[in-house]
Amino acid sequence: MLNLFQQGGSVMYVLLFMSILATAIILLKLYQFYRSDLRQNAFIGTTLTRLTKGEFALAVEDLKKQPSPVARVLESAIQFAANPVMSSMDVEAEVSRVGSAQIRKLESWLRGLSSIAHLSPLLGLLGTVTGMIVAFMNLQEAGSRVDPSILSGGIWEALLTTAFGLTVAIPAMAAFYFLEGEVDRVRAEMKDSSIQVLRHFGKSPHVDQRDEERVEDETHGL
Repeated sequence: MLNLFQQGGSVMYVLLFMSILATAIILLKLYQFYRSDLRQNAFIGTTLTRLTKGEFALAVEDLKKQPSPVARVLESAIQFAANPVMSSMDVEAEVSRVGSAQIRKLESWLRGLSSIAHLSPLLGLLGTVTGMIVAFMNLQEAGSRVDPSILSGGIWEALLTTAFGLTVAIPAMAAFYFLEGEVDRVRAEMKDSSIQVLRHFGKSPHVDQRDEERVEDETHGL
């Protein structure tokens, strides 16, 4: 196996680095999502129940115990909406700011993972093209002493980089779509639950029809 890797040329080392980086990003994001307890949303119903009973302080206290980014948004929504000085637009702006900050944390490094998934097949193809060029140059130098093994050997060595590039790209792309789907689900959950909280305080945000359609699309199949 090591011999095959070395025969692939210098591009293989670049792809190896990208595969290590992609693995590190995937493990880091999975750990982050696990620590954030993204699948836990039972506290949303509890929070709304406490608000209905007028237990605002207890609702905020319960939310502070939750690691979920949705809890951070609901916590800010309650605190800002309960402030009589702040208008509906001010509350909406502050809640959006907190929500955007939480989403940015979840999306960190996902762009890098996407780049690896898209670039690794291209790097593999580049290695194949350069390998084919070398193979045909060797064939030309052989002149009349042409040996089919010279060409076939050069071709399979060149194709190693394409195979390795796809091996890196396919898991990276699958992981990216999974992680991005989790972020989209949390984003939709944030929007839906925060709207319910703000409506309880009579400070309903302006919901554009396009936003409602986007939230609906993001929650399809979940």
